[in-house]
Amino acid sequence: MATRNSGNSTFSVLGSDISVKGDISASSDLHIDGSVEGDIACTALVQGESSVIEGGVEAESARLAGKVTGSIKARELVILKTARIDGDVHYDALTIEQGAQVEGRFSPRVEKRVAKESGEARPSEPSLTLAS
Repeated sequence: MATRNSGNSTFSVLGSDISVKGDISASSDLHIDGSVEGDIACTALVQGESSVIEGGVEAESARLAGKVTGSIKARELVILKTARIDGDVHYDALTIEQGAQVEGRFSPRVEKRVAKESGEARPSEPSLTLAS
């Protein structure tokens, strides 16, 4: 796994020749072209077309282009046309390209945001975008 530092942001790369068995937790951005058998938690995830992830994904933002078998939780999620997902998808903002395949349920993440003025909790507003 290579780690690169460009200015103030750090990101790690799992090349296409890398296969990992075990959970991955990264405080930086993560780019995966190889295969992972385990759960992934990171700030931002970019998955390459040839990548395979067998496990759950949790990230602030995720851009998926390969195969994922497991649940996905992301604040901002982009599912590209080459993606093949088998699992439930939880999101705040979702973009799906035409041609992407998802076998599972879509549901907005249920987070309580506290209203500053009234002090009452209310659910966040999810959004969906379909890209062609």
